[in-house]
Amino acid sequence: MSLEIRPYQTADSEAIWAIINDSIANTSHNYDYFPKTLEEVQKNFDDKIKEGYPILVGTLLGKVCGYATYGKFRAKPGYNRSLEHTIYLNSEAQGQGFGTELMKHLITIAKSQGYHVMIAGMDSENTGSYRFHERLGFKEVARIPEVAFKFDKWLTLVFMQLILE
Repeated sequence: MSLEIRPYQTADSEAIWAIINDSIANTSHNYDYFPKTLEEVQKNFDDKIKEGYPILVGTLLGKVCGYATYGKFRAKPGYNRSLEHTIYLNSEAQGQGFGTELMKHLITIAKSQGYHVMIAGMDSENTGSYRFHERLGFKEVARIPEVAFKFDKWLTLVFMQLILE
């Protein structure tokens, strides 16, 4: 199967909403507790587009299987050349190299927009994400133990970064 990567369209919202809510409900990879509404997902993406941030969608045979985007790392102006990304795939697309292709496109866009650092935040137990980011050249730069609580246990946040220049 081949992956098509294209910009987000409003028609993608429902499929992406399902991917996000599956992650919230079934993993500790996403520290959210409560499912998002379709309207929340659409507003978040509309805001990203207005701010000039890309949202890439991956499709298999015309069906949305994942997305990747980025936004501000932190609000203060000193961080303006740093960003934090998000990437999620549905279970059908995982482990097939699709995430790598989405990230390569996203990294290329970040470089072309003049960003210096891309940051990934993940739960320490998400070893698949950790190895995925290592293969893309990200390096671990911080661990914050017991910073989040979900599913009746404390979770450790790991930050990895990629210098883009």
